[in-house]
Amino acid sequence: MSEVNMPKRKEKCENCTKQCNKKQSDEGANSHQERDEVNGQEHEGSQLLLSACLSCDGCLSEEESLKISQQSLEEVERVLALNKKCDVSKHKVLVASVCPQSLPFFAVKFGLDITEAAHKLCAFLKSLGVQYVFDTTLAAGFSILESQKEFIQRFRRRHHDSHALPMFTSSCPGWIRYSERVLGSLVTPHICTARSPQQIMGCLVKDYFSKQQKLSPEKVYHVFVAPCFDKKLEAVREEFYNSLLETRDVDCVLTSGEIYYLMEQRKVSVEELDSVPLDHVLGETGDAALVRHEGRGSEGFLEHVFKHAAKELFGLDVHEITYKTLRNRDFQEVTLERDGETLLQFAAVYGFRNIQTLVHRMRKGRVPYQLVEVLSCPGGCLSGRGQAASDVEGRLDKALVQQMEEAYSSLPVRLPEVNPTLHTLYQDWLQGQDSPQAGTLLHTQYRSPINTQPPHMQW
Repeated sequence: MSEVNMPKRKEKCENCTKQCNKKQSDEGANSHQERDEVNGQEHEGSQLLLSACLSCDGCLSEEESLKISQQSLEEVERVLALNKKCDVSKHKVLVASVCPQSLPFFAVKFGLDITEAAHKLCAFLKSLGVQYVFDTTLAAGFSILESQKEFIQRFRRRHHDSHALPMFTSSCPGWIRYSERVLGSLVTPHICTARSPQQIMGCLVKDYFSKQQKLSPEKVYHVFVAPCFDKKLEAVREEFYNSLLETRDVDCVLTSGEIYYLMEQRKVSVEELDSVPLDHVLGETGDAALVRHEGRGSEGFLEHVFKHAAKELFGLDVHEITYKTLRNRDFQEVTLERDGETLLQFAAVYGFRNIQTLVHRMRKGRVPYQLVEVLSCPGGCLSGRGQAASDVEGRLDKALVQQMEEAYSSLPVRLPEVNPTLHTLYQDWLQGQDSPQAGTLLHTQYRSPINTQPPHMQW
């Protein structure tokens, strides 16, 4: 497993500090109340708002800025155009993977149920020149199963490993970036090493699928459709780049909103699109039935790990999970009790205001949880700013989010444990669940630069 190489920062990082401070001063006169709701806790003087810092690209290295600039519609259109011009031997096979949390967006926009909307989206992507379109629920299943296994291992070594618990989920790139760049060793040893669904899908496409198609990985151009802009940052991480073949697991991330914009730009009528079923990674024929995992609008890591741990560690079957709301609906906890004893205590913490509260408690040693599902977007993945932003800057389109939640909940739930395709791939692709191949392709690692944050940045 390759190490994370942190790229060099720009020399004058204080410039972004000055810009952010000026921006905050300008905005502060307009709406103290709105800023508090959107960005969370206020800081005075030269201290930056957490959300303002992470949404700013002022501290990106030049290498990062260049890589992220290639995560665009223009880049995809460039590849499609080259396919039309160049010799067939130089063609790229385009593969699109669509995140389950993106499909409700298209269902609402198209005025269709999720399955039919997925078929219309598939038809549009293939009309552009994309050869294969996959749903990424399969990759999420891998990530959930690996997270469950890792939690059990961490729980069992908790008495002699101070970094074992709490375990933080690792599927949100905004949270990962904050942890690595700002929190450092306080948090990074606690982050689950299971790759996110996006990056496992990248391995599936570039390693397994390309071999099935008898293609070298660099001949495949992999586009990932997601609800979140931060997924672009995740795709350009160095550990997901094969320097020998000069190819990334995910070549380009496009948000749901960018795809919809392209449809509008090309004046595509949904009614005129055919209904084209999504493809199967294993190559089977027929429609790939769409399902979801448990959880409220995200991949449900908390619920799956909680039920698995209750059974594996204590022999208890948990059928329904009851959330207890603490600060707000984005800070909730779940408890497993037996005979008055608390056996497990998990939390779901969404949005940077709640993440700040979690971090403050952790610094004081007051985190009672064994697992925390952390997502940077308030409301979870369905509320990603790549699909749920309103016309008012910094605000969500709450009506759209509610419609997406209803559409998402209409999908049937299937546990990854009973997915036969996952079991087949564990054997045929990874040579077993505990194989070195599974450890390399389904896991990664997180670390921080030596100077985690400049002295003027306090949270």
